[in-house]
Amino acid sequence: MTGTMKAVAAFGPEAADLRDIELPLPLAGPHDLVVEVRAVSVNPVDYKQRSRVAVGDEPRVLGFDAAGIVRQVGADVTLFSPGDEVWYAGDLKRPGTDSAYHVVDERIVGAKPSSLGFAEAASLPLTAITAWEALFDRLGVAPGERGTLLIVGGAGGVGSIMIQLARALTELTVIATASRPETRDWATKLGAQHVIDHTRPLAEQVRQIFSGGVDRVFSAYTQGREADLADALRPQGRLGLIDSPEPFDLLAFKPKSISVHWEFMFTRSSFATPDMVAQHDLLTNVAALVDAGRVRHTMVKKLVGLNADNVRQAHEEVAEAKSIGKIVISRD
Repeated sequence: MTGTMKAVAAFGPEAADLRDIELPLPLAGPHDLVVEVRAVSVNPVDYKQRSRVAVGDEPRVLGFDAAGIVRQVGADVTLFSPGDEVWYAGDLKRPGTDSAYHVVDERIVGAKPSSLGFAEAASLPLTAITAWEALFDRLGVAPGERGTLLIVGGAGGVGSIMIQLARALTELTVIATASRPETRDWATKLGAQHVIDHTRPLAEQVRQIFSGGVDRVFSAYTQGREADLADALRPQGRLGLIDSPEPFDLLAFKPKSISVHWEFMFTRSSFATPDMVAQHDLLTNVAALVDAGRVRHTMVKKLVGLNADNVRQAHEEVAEAKSIGKIVISRD
């Protein structure tokens, strides 16, 4: 493939610094796919990456979630062929997905759920990978396992998928946190058996449901909650988190021998780990759950036109941290 393509790039740290540009079409390496991007969704990591672009730096194409059509494959590709419809969440070391075409390693790509359009599918990959890895790889939950799980941030992107995965693939009793009527209703509709208020101390509310506390906690919002989360957990429980609290009181978990696990969905692609293809496998599994009606997409708003104006609007709305579900930008 030769020629140029349209893309959106950050020329600085502010939303106003997002601009439409033209770039050369990407080329596929040995394990790569060149994907015609049909839709993307916006995550908090997108505007956090933008905030690190200084005026005068090389412009940076942002974006991770994408759904599209394979147009070219590398010499060593075995999982996909041109024309396949795919979904994925990209990696940190390559240009982002806010472009007409995007190059990505096949090992972190899955076949798009056949029951979803590109826009709906684009709402899921990053949060699905994060939720799956946090639940099964970090917190060590086994399929079909019984027990108790507290999800702090149940109406957020990752929490929304974790609730569904826990209900679809395990026998865990799920407590989700939410503070507004609409977010409480969202978490309940996704399958949480109990919903508590994260603006109040959590342990007290948890113990009203399970007097001994919960076996596992997943937290998207951990800052300042260490003692509360340790109190909510049973001895020898597990805490999984995705945020970067500073400072972080790790010693709060020592008396109960609680293990602490970070989930970062870019670890496998950043370090080309031997099990990198696990992300292809889990996206395949999630696609099957979607097509079976056991996991639903989380798109709540669609903007039409992959351009700087729409990317800017989505960044600003996501940064407000008040939306439920995902904002998707579709090519058409």
